[in-house]
Amino acid sequence: MRVLIRGAGDLASGVALRLHRAGFAVAMTDLPYPTAIRRTVAFSQAIALGETQVEDVTARLATADTAEALWAKGEIPVLIDPEARCKEVLSPHVLVDAILAKRNCGTAITDAPLVIALGPGFTAGVDCHAVVETMRGHTLGRVIWDGQALPNTNIPGLIGGFAGERVLRAPADGVFMPALDIGAMVQAGDVAGYVGQAPMVCTISGVVRGILPPNTPVKQGMKSGDVDPRGNLSHCYTVSDKALAIGGGVLEAILQKTGLLGARN
Repeated sequence: MRVLIRGAGDLASGVALRLHRAGFAVAMTDLPYPTAIRRTVAFSQAIALGETQVEDVTARLATADTAEALWAKGEIPVLIDPEARCKEVLSPHVLVDAILAKRNCGTAITDAPLVIALGPGFTAGVDCHAVVETMRGHTLGRVIWDGQALPNTNIPGLIGGFAGERVLRAPADGVFMPALDIGAMVQAGDVAGYVGQAPMVCTISGVVRGILPPNTPVKQGMKSGDVDPRGNLSHCYTVSDKALAIGGGVLEAILQKTGLLGARN
């Protein structure tokens, strides 16, 4: 069974990882210049590097014509195709909108026999068949067959007792340059990067779990990094509990609607 995922950031990659391990043929699409923060666990890095690995799964930059060959090798093809036009060639059984833009960026319920969307901005039964909740809390990962996910609060979920404080935001409009890499241990007040001469300062101590790559165009206030106050280095290189929970919801929705059809064919 073929699954096409729009988006290849860290949460989309958690979904892809679960589906790939369950036996589905997964392909992903993203922007020509992805803006994933948690690059060490995002399959979108295949676009920048040609190939990448998240945990034990390899993804490779591909086209619609080369996807079948990568599936045969047990890899995930990643395409530069933000509009997911490749669906006309790949004919996915399932399309998952994992862009997480908090709005619908062009996905329609007619894009595949089963269309699943992540988070707010979609209505199950209208522009998709099912919505999977993405907000941390009691309903994270639940499948919604009628209605919408919880509205976006613009407040990140609590990790280690911190919410918004752990997000690093661009201090100005311009081009972002990191001063630290993912995995660096930081203290509150450390400079994690710059936009021009304006520093992006850490407000809490912990480990840099994500940061934008060099020369990324940013707007003031744009999410550009993430400090994990738990300070566990291994968390920088493994898919998060949130991503796996959402992936479990997507897997549940597929199996509930289609049955045990997870063979790569």
